[in-house]
Amino acid sequence: MRSHAFSEGVLHDSPGAGRRSKPLDWRWQIERVMLASSTNPKAIVEGPESPISTFSEAQKLRERVAIGAQVVYEAVRLEGEDEMKRPAVALAWSGLAAGLSMVFSLFSEAALTRYLPQATWRPLVARAGYAVGFLIVILGRQQLFTENTLTVILPLLLHKDRTTMMKVLRLWVIVLSANIVGTFLFAAVVARGHFLEPGIQQSLMEVAATHIGPEFWTVLLRALFAGWLVALMVWMLPDAASSRVVVILIIMYLIGIASLNHVIAGSATVFYLVSVGKLSLGRYFTAFFSRR
Repeated sequence: MRSHAFSEGVLHDSPGAGRRSKPLDWRWQIERVMLASSTNPKAIVEGPESPISTFSEAQKLRERVAIGAQVVYEAVRLEGEDEMKRPAVALAWSGLAAGLSMVFSLFSEAALTRYLPQATWRPLVARAGYAVGFLIVILGRQQLFTENTLTVILPLLLHKDRTTMMKVLRLWVIVLSANIVGTFLFAAVVARGHFLEPGIQQSLMEVAATHIGPEFWTVLLRALFAGWLVALMVWMLPDAASSRVVVILIIMYLIGIASLNHVIAGSATVFYLVSVGKLSLGRYFTAFFSRR
């Protein structure tokens, strides 16, 4: 009797499936978790109460059932493990790219604000631009500080040792620093390059100014809710498949429209004010960055 194996999400027959070679990467580890679940095609076919009689039908059923919480957990945890193993230089370059990309949130929101008519509903549409930078960063697999706060915490909660803690702190320091440098560089280019039309420049000033003013506790609570939403997004993405763009847009639009505070996106907007001379660099650290 031939045995059945499941590889790369496709069920197939294999005479030596029981002697499968050692997994090559973390995707094989996730596969093992999925094979042990009730959505395993073999378990579906052999189930006494299941009307499914063929493995092709079981595979189609499995594709329509949401993956279990244990699979989502393992996907996020193993991604965190991979991130902590990356060289410092690779993390820094990826974090720098993410910082540069996040300025497109400011740019997009300002452009929409510039061309939309003056109306009470204008912010409802303009704030959609806030999600653009996040789309570029997340789909481009760039290192964003707030996204890493969940993925690397799961390995830490599992191991609870000093070595893992130091790896987490190393990643956070490198990524956060690179993100901040990236936002500053790109914001400075946008502010001093004078390549945008005056109307968009004025809109950039208006959007950036909204990130200055709230009291410490107000900003702190907003940042906590924003971090919660980002963590939920990270948890949702492994099962999102072709809906990843929609998930990112919805979560980030909610953060934008609710005026919640995100340290990197907010840094891009405030660094623009610093670059045009409307705010001092010291004011950035005391009145903005320290509050997040």
